[in-house]
Amino acid sequence: MAMTLYHGEPNGPSLTVLAALFETGHEAELKAIDLTKGERHGSDVPRSVEVDMSIEGEGPVLVADGEPMADAVFVARYLNDAAETSPIVPTDPYARWEMMTWCRQIIERTAPAAAYLGVKATLADKLAVMGEDGFNAMIAPIRSEDLKARWIAARAGDFEDDKLEDSHAKIKAALEKIESQLKDGRDWLFGAFSIADLETYAWTAGMRGIVPEAFENKSRTAAWLGRMQARRSVARALSLAKSAAPQSVWAPGPEINRWG
Repeated sequence: MAMTLYHGEPNGPSLTVLAALFETGHEAELKAIDLTKGERHGSDVPRSVEVDMSIEGEGPVLVADGEPMADAVFVARYLNDAAETSPIVPTDPYARWEMMTWCRQIIERTAPAAAYLGVKATLADKLAVMGEDGFNAMIAPIRSEDLKARWIAARAGDFEDDKLEDSHAKIKAALEKIESQLKDGRDWLFGAFSIADLETYAWTAGMRGIVPEAFENKSRTAAWLGRMQARRSVARALSLAKSAAPQSVWAPGPEINRWG
């Protein structure tokens, strides 16, 4: 099976998919793109309706046998299911449900919060100094009006106080949830290593410098973060970074949901 992975810096969804690729043993051509410059929407990256309308925002694109796919958790599931074994998804149906339920919470609550805070901290000022013509040309190929609006809001510095407060609360809640999940001494979130570990780490590790108070007095979480960073697949993904601090590179992510 021929695979090509277009990925950003190893942070957020790109980290999830890169590490999942390495965990599952697939061979793929790796093509780095700059998600902070809208390169996912350029002519060099294969597109589809599913990719263009991805709820994930700016994430990686896996092309397998000519079919482009987006949304990191689902791409990781694809990689797992296409492998000879099931290395990152539990085989027990209930355990698989538990893992996917956890991942949904990360996708819908933690990821939008992390991206919102990350873009404000690391990208908004860079967009603000772009010339209007250059910025408009960059976002012109974006077909999702919701995603385009998030780019425009970021450049304008339009970060609402209530959303910032809510995002901080959601990062703190995620760290509390991780700490509680590890209370029985397990190494990984669901006993065996899974996509839940990858997706959770990918969206929370970069928050240490943005919401440091969320990590205070979380000894079990700190140990888990260390194990994640040292895991071969994650370390290999991090080694592909083009910047000195890949976990400080953020692009517009999922839309903050409207129901809290």
